[in-house]
Amino acid sequence: MDLHGKTAIVTGAGTGIGRELALGFASVGARIVCCGRREKPLQETVDLLVRRGAEGLAVPTDITDPVSVRSMMRAALARFKEVDLLFANAGSFGSIGPVWTADPEDWWRDVTVNLRGTMLCCREVLPHMMGKDSGVIITMDGGGGADGVNLGGSGYGASKAAVVRFTEGLARELERAGSRVLTFCINPGFVRTAMTEGIAAHPLGKEWQGFVGDWIAQGRSVSPDACARAALKLLAIGSPALSGRVFSHDTDFSQIERDAADIRSRDLLVMRLTRGGSP
Repeated sequence: MDLHGKTAIVTGAGTGIGRELALGFASVGARIVCCGRREKPLQETVDLLVRRGAEGLAVPTDITDPVSVRSMMRAALARFKEVDLLFANAGSFGSIGPVWTADPEDWWRDVTVNLRGTMLCCREVLPHMMGKDSGVIITMDGGGGADGVNLGGSGYGASKAAVVRFTEGLARELERAGSRVLTFCINPGFVRTAMTEGIAAHPLGKEWQGFVGDWIAQGRSVSPDACARAALKLLAIGSPALSGRVFSHDTDFSQIERDAADIRSRDLLVMRLTRGGSP
C-alpha cells in the first residue's frame, strides 16, 4: 500500500510508539487520525504533524467502549472521507507479578485494552474497508504473544497471544469472505516508553520483570520509530500470501517478499502448538 493521500488511524498516538507511527506514516503523505484516552498528548502529536506539513485529527477515544470507538470512526470519515489503514497500537501492562498476587481488575484491564480494544477497533473499520474492498489492519504483538511466556505479566502476555491468533483468524475470515482487506501483526521489540518505565518502577517489577529495568539501564531498547519503519516496509510488500502473519521490527522484508509463496504454502510466521515426537 502506498500511503500517499491515504488515511491512517493510529490508536495510542499520543506518546511513544504510537506517536512515532503517526509521524512515520505522515512522512510518506498519509493523513492521520490520532486516537487515545488523553486529548492533550493527542493534540501535541497533531501539532507535530501540522508543523511537518501533514494533516492530523485528534480524537479522544476509549478503545474499550464500542460507543467511543464508533464515534471515533464517524469523526475520521467526516474529516477524511475514507480510512485505509488501522494500526491498533494502544496497549496496557498494569498487572505485574504472579497470578496468585494479581489484582483481578488490573489483570482484566490489560486483557480488555489489549484484546477487546483491538477487536472493537477492527470491528468498526471493517465494514468500511470491506465495502470498498481495500484496506490494511496492523495489530501489535509486544511481549508474551508469539514469542512465549511473559513471567509476572500473564494478563499482558495472554492478551497479546490472543491478539496474534485473532489477527490470523481475521485474515482467514476475510479471505473466506472474498475480501482484499489484509491484516498483519508486528512485534516492536523492547522500547523504552512510559509503559516499560512503569514496569521497572513497579514494586514487583524487579522480582518478576527485572530484565526491563536492566535493559533500560543498559540502553538495550529499540528506537521508538523502528516499528513505524518496519510497518512502512511491510505495507510496501503486503499481499494476501502474508496476511495474518507476525513480523518484527527487524524483519528482513526484502527476504519476506521473495519467500511469500513459500511462507503461505508452509504456513509460516504464525503461532502454533509445537508437538514433539512419540515417546
